Amino acid sequence: MSGRPLLEIKGLTRYFDVSKPFLDRLVERAPRQYLRAVHSLSATIGRGETFALVGESGCGKSTVARMVAGLIPPSGGTILFDGQNVAARRSGRADRELRRRFQMIFQDPYASLNPRWRVKDIIAEPIRAFDLVKSAHEADARVGELLTLVGLDPSDGAKYPHEFSGGQRQRIAIARALSNNPEFIICDEPTSALDVSVQAQILNLMRNLQDELGLTYLFISHDLAVVRHMATRIGVMYLGKLVEVSPAHELFAAARHPYTQMLLDAVPDVEMTGRNRAQVKGEVPNPINPPSGCSFHPRCPYAFERCPAEEPGMTSVARDHEAACHAVAEKRI
Repeated sequence: MSGRPLLEIKGLTRYFDVSKPFLDRLVERAPRQYLRAVHSLSATIGRGETFALVGESGCGKSTVARMVAGLIPPSGGTILFDGQNVAARRSGRADRELRRRFQMIFQDPYASLNPRWRVKDIIAEPIRAFDLVKSAHEADARVGELLTLVGLDPSDGAKYPHEFSGGQRQRIAIARALSNNPEFIICDEPTSALDVSVQAQILNLMRNLQDELGLTYLFISHDLAVVRHMATRIGVMYLGKLVEVSPAHELFAAARHPYTQMLLDAVPDVEMTGRNRAQVKGEVPNPINPPSGCSFHPRCPYAFERCPAEEPGMTSVARDHEAACHAVAEKRI
């Protein structure tokens, strides 16, 4: 294998037009308005690792996932998969081969499966789309293997999605994601719609599949307990930007960015250690009109005159650990 990352994101940006209708703007003489969902995000994901994106709701995590999957186009920046630009034009065959190598597991198993199709047809759709088998018999055999792999019975292929529980439906979604033999899977909060006990089963299944098949995950979540269990490295997002990137164990042991520290302090202390915790202060600013400079400065206890005036760049804290914070760069925290 080459030493380059499997996925490389450079300056990824996405704006959404949230303007009022044309006639309303004409009467009110109002300009167009744009919501900055993702802004100049850069990251790399190595082969076989799980890179988790975490942050509060609305910070842009799912938008990043959908851009990487090709479901929505970026407003700027590039996405390189194994050195190839995902957005570049190429021949139909070359594009299909590239697309075959990654898949996505969606948040809601109730909405991501076609209720009118039998499970065997849902799982077999990518197999047929990428011409991975030569006959219907081979497709049925492959579907049976995949159902067994995710802990279901091959006979379940004859049923419809409504005949399964939420956890079983997510297993079906995982089987569908594996059906075209991908190397890279984008997981957009795959357990957030499930009961806690079922979450543990699905997460363990995903880890076992990663070890068995050599998969690479981009894991989107707002649940730090889930991320701690799954991630190799973690990227913390705030208002469309990455503010800290670190190996998982180091982030939980020694987070440096004030926002990351605030997120960790909000996690319930099951062990009742009695350590002091900082209260979550303020609200997430309006992404249509974000604050100048460091977007976290209105909520930051370490903010000083440089913060609203200048946007911070990533500062190296330790090996593979970076934080975008002026106070960290000046060693004030």
